[in-house]
Amino acid sequence: MVDLCLLGCGGGMPMPFRNLSALLINFKGRKILIDCGEGTQVSMRIIGWGFKSVDVICITHCHGDHIVGLPGLLATIGNSGRTAPLTIIGPEGIDKVVDSLRVIARYLPYEVKIIENERRIALKMGSETLEVNEDAEEKTEIMINTMELEHSAPCIGYSFYFKRARKFNVEKALKNDVPKLLWNRLQKGEVSIIYEGKEYKDSMVLGDERRGIKLSYITDSRPLEESINFIEDSDLFICEGTYGSDDDIEKAIKNQHMTFREAATLARKAKCRKMMLTHFSPALQDPSLYIQNAKEEFENVVLGYDRLIDSLSFIE
Repeated sequence: MVDLCLLGCGGGMPMPFRNLSALLINFKGRKILIDCGEGTQVSMRIIGWGFKSVDVICITHCHGDHIVGLPGLLATIGNSGRTAPLTIIGPEGIDKVVDSLRVIARYLPYEVKIIENERRIALKMGSETLEVNEDAEEKTEIMINTMELEHSAPCIGYSFYFKRARKFNVEKALKNDVPKLLWNRLQKGEVSIIYEGKEYKDSMVLGDERRGIKLSYITDSRPLEESINFIEDSDLFICEGTYGSDDDIEKAIKNQHMTFREAATLARKAKCRKMMLTHFSPALQDPSLYIQNAKEEFENVVLGYDRLIDSLSFIE
């Protein structure tokens, strides 16, 4: 199961009734944060999911409403007792921007690792944190893919695939003469074990691959044809809906954002299972007035709101 909380659903500037963009993902007790607008840690404090277990921060782009909350959050994570490294992923230029923001958070009790403009990042569960996996993909538990978007600053979308553990197959293990003392190790993630001069692989005790969970996140972009393949078959597609009215299409084109209808059209074409709209313009005080524009294109759409909590379950 993957739990998530939309910490903020606003774009442009913080409003009394709406925080800026941020999404917190919880998988097996480890956290991934997408974007960190001003005030992000206030929502994090309210929901009580903790700070120490934030292992990865994914930044879509370096406009202030998506990153200004970062230095304060890094300091709070440090004050939580974290000593394990933390990874920040982002578009071209993220290294310099993070270094500049850290002028006010220079001394941290943990290492900050930067991954800039990578298209594919594999994560595995380490002893203390989610770690970038440099080894065989079989050990990977979360696969992150990114794509370039169309905005006024370098911007990337994210697609997360949370792998589901394969079932242990007793008959297969016995048929392959795998010693019982190795069963647990192979089931828990060791790909290959040499024992008494013979190699035993996890494929000798595990069943077929099972479908995982796909979560895609696109904000601050015009709709792109390439996005359709990128988000295809997402269990949840979270997308910006800066403008609710179809009449605002010219504004959307000029400012390189999307209307509700444009975002929902992507979800329909990509055969997503569910969609959540977020990143509402400060001028859009009541997004519910325009939800029908999205539903005419894709029925299973919900409006995001600050601290909306949802869960995604594995499907047999």
